[in-house]
Amino acid sequence: MENNLQNILDNSQKAFMEWKKTSVQERQKLLTVLSEKLLENKEKFAQIITREMNKPVSQAISEIKKSAGMCAYYAEAKDVLMTEKVETEHAVSEIHYEPMGVILGIMPWNYPFWQALRFAVPAMLSGNVVILKHASICEETGDTLQHLFEESGFPVGTFTHVKASHSEIEEMIASPVIKAVSLTGSEAAGRKVAAVAGQNLKKCVLELGGSDAFIVLEDADINKAAEDAASARLQNCGQTCVAGKRFIIHHKIYDEFLSKFIEEYQKYIPGNPEDPETVLGSMAREDLASELENQYQKAIDNGAKILLPLKRVGEMAFEPGLMEMNAGNPVLDEELFGPLGMVFKAENDDEALTIANSTMFGLANAVYTKDRDKAMFFATHLESGSVAINQNFRSDWRMPFGGRKNSGYGVELSLYALREFTVMKSIIGEV
Repeated sequence: MENNLQNILDNSQKAFMEWKKTSVQERQKLLTVLSEKLLENKEKFAQIITREMNKPVSQAISEIKKSAGMCAYYAEAKDVLMTEKVETEHAVSEIHYEPMGVILGIMPWNYPFWQALRFAVPAMLSGNVVILKHASICEETGDTLQHLFEESGFPVGTFTHVKASHSEIEEMIASPVIKAVSLTGSEAAGRKVAAVAGQNLKKCVLELGGSDAFIVLEDADINKAAEDAASARLQNCGQTCVAGKRFIIHHKIYDEFLSKFIEEYQKYIPGNPEDPETVLGSMAREDLASELENQYQKAIDNGAKILLPLKRVGEMAFEPGLMEMNAGNPVLDEELFGPLGMVFKAENDDEALTIANSTMFGLANAVYTKDRDKAMFFATHLESGSVAINQNFRSDWRMPFGGRKNSGYGVELSLYALREFTVMKSIIGEV
């Protein structure tokens, strides 16, 4: 390992030895400042996001606002990791939560502020310190975040952005200084990081890919469902793990819904991401655009029917596409990370549920119906970490967020996230 990386590890460990001694209240005061600085500089930070990964600037501002709200939530949280007393026959029976130490976060480009902060903030409030390895196209964001933490009063070394190669990251995971790893990224990246972490007996939290179902049942509000469906697929140019990707429609309303869905879908026209009126930007990288194009062609070659053609505009932008999918299409086992949706017709509710669960992924599904009992039946039987009812799924800092199956494991957000990178210590005996 290069001396620079070893120095970062050493400095982070020294910072942890002091940071863990600070009170929760002191940490929360700094989070309040962090939240305020995010809001004060939201336009400037949004410009960085747009410049680095082509997110429409209006959506980038929303990302900064959401990040600030999450910081404020943790700053105001009550009874954070309080000692728990258990009734036993012993004089002392307590559960304590202690920070692990230096936590490595490997974060993606699609929500560069939000995803880095939703990992770092609860980990740091729990008493850990963080090293962030950001996506290679988001290094300005990574540097900005480090400066932001330090300007907010966090001690140097509690949040550090590192630029490192894949092999250097593997070396860092193997270092005894790193106590756990959090990754948001692709399934392939998750497998690799989990393997390296496992070899070194390090805990992981993994938030990986999704192929989420957007289910529209026969009694749904079709206009609302169609409008939401277009937004679910095309927000952030479709580059969202929890985006609606598989639209499963009851056959009795299929034609009516599809007509309205296409009408709403075609309102998303690629434009200049720096224009506040733009709602559909371009892909983050040219190779990702080419990969999506290849998946589209593969799906068509294997029997998918074109509903709206995916048309490439320039190097990285698309007029968004829709396909009616057929059983056994190999693309069904892949994540489409871009403005391309898959449509399915279900003969009945049981088939809709079967189609929804027939995937290796399980992140965040959505179901549209006016029947509460039916909605709750789907919510409890869908194999995903989250379910939205009659609305697009959006992560909420008050609620735990995580996947199942090949979408990963572990929890982010909510007060439950505060425990992910702690040691639960039992103390029992007589005094």
